[in-house]
Amino acid sequence: MPTKRARIAAAAAIAVILAGLGHAWLLHGQPPAPKPQAGADARGVTLTETQARQVAVIEVREHAFETWREAVGYIDYDQRRVAQVASPYAGRVASVAAKEGDTVRKGQLLFTIDSPDLLQAESNLLSTDGVLALDRKTLARAKRMLSIQASAQKDVEQAASDEQTAEAGDRTARKAVLLFGKSEADIAHLLATRKVDGELRVLSPFDGLVVNRALTVGDLAQPGGSPTPFTVADLSTVWMVASMPEDDAAALKLHQPIEITLPALPGRTLHGEVGYVGSAVDPNTHTVTVRAEIPNPDRRLLPQMLANAAVQTAAPEQSLAVPEDGIVREGDGTMLVYVTRDGRHFEQRIVKVGKRQQGMDQVLGGLKAGERVAGKGALFLDNMLAQQPDDD
Repeated sequence: MPTKRARIAAAAAIAVILAGLGHAWLLHGQPPAPKPQAGADARGVTLTETQARQVAVIEVREHAFETWREAVGYIDYDQRRVAQVASPYAGRVASVAAKEGDTVRKGQLLFTIDSPDLLQAESNLLSTDGVLALDRKTLARAKRMLSIQASAQKDVEQAASDEQTAEAGDRTARKAVLLFGKSEADIAHLLATRKVDGELRVLSPFDGLVVNRALTVGDLAQPGGSPTPFTVADLSTVWMVASMPEDDAAALKLHQPIEITLPALPGRTLHGEVGYVGSAVDPNTHTVTVRAEIPNPDRRLLPQMLANAAVQTAAPEQSLAVPEDGIVREGDGTMLVYVTRDGRHFEQRIVKVGKRQQGMDQVLGGLKAGERVAGKGALFLDNMLAQQPDDD
């Protein structure tokens, strides 16, 4: 049996506890309401028919949520379709046929130079062509003389050997002229007129845009000189180059879908696929390079434009979802929805929320498929609940 002193001490402790609770109730008007638990019914609110019109009730269903990794990038030339066009031989610039910004076709003239090397090659071709013509005549005459026994067989054989040597020299000289970009038609004209000009014509290697020109008439063109006289780029396709955080590197794969938006082209979304993933991480930025080839038929994508890139790194995930207007975020980060059976009485429930895409919030816990919730007007319900008097 407790002693009298022990019973008095216990009674005093109980009195202190009750006094504390009474003080709290006096301050707040009622005992604190228990916080709703995830998936469990909590406090509710009942609406009038007029108030119910402000709330849209939807059935909880599955929605496809995609996994995207985002990064900032830029538009660049397709480096496979950029040509630094220079003269393969030294010479003075004689004429310039294109300027920066011009659209050129494959084989179109860009500039010409007076080339001493070409002049020498053309002169050599005229010489070898003359020797070949003479040796052919000599061989023909030797054969005629042999037929009437006016010459020996050895004379025919010598003439044939000389003719073969001349043919080899002529072929070599012809190929040397072709190496300067001259055509067979140009060679035929040279042989017909017997006039050399030494004009080396430098042509565009493909259809494209002249993005840089760095020479004028009279300049000395040198092979491998800097700056390059002409830069021609084909802008029918461009590259989008982005730097993804190294944390995303393991998830990046070739051929993954990629979506691109540009501040310079608002409202326009470009689609492509990953064509290149860097094999190393930049040690300074700790990012990995991702590249996609983007069609550019209207030439509106210009190199160095800023771009926002998003790479889809996983297949779509089916998950329960609620419209974002059906979610209420509390000050402590708690996410609430309002569940109903009849569209008039709504009960507060905590849910766990994941991704947000296309106006839908992924629900990872707290709801079941087929339940009905306020898909629009959840904030209205939350305000109604906050304004209604607390139960005694």
